[in-house]
Amino acid sequence: MKRLVQAIWPDGQYEDWRLYCFADLASALAFRDHFCGIMFDPKRDRENGLVRGVWRRTGEYKRILDLGPLSVPEILRN
Repeated sequence: MKRLVQAIWPDGQYEDWRLYCFADLASALAFRDHFCGIMFDPKRDRENGLVRGVWRRTGEYKRILDLGPLSVPEILRN
């Protein structure tokens, strides 16, 4: 299953991200490893599961231009 969330960093930066949900951890890990993804934990990343549609990110915002075998086309980069 796929869901859309808004990833929000402490400095106010935000982006729309797709979450891919899996029934088992092995499938999630294989997908993450192939696409260099980031694991999402609803209890940690959604304020104990109470906030829907928002992913509270930590650390510094950094725009992702390359993700595994996918990349942002040159024309869409800054």
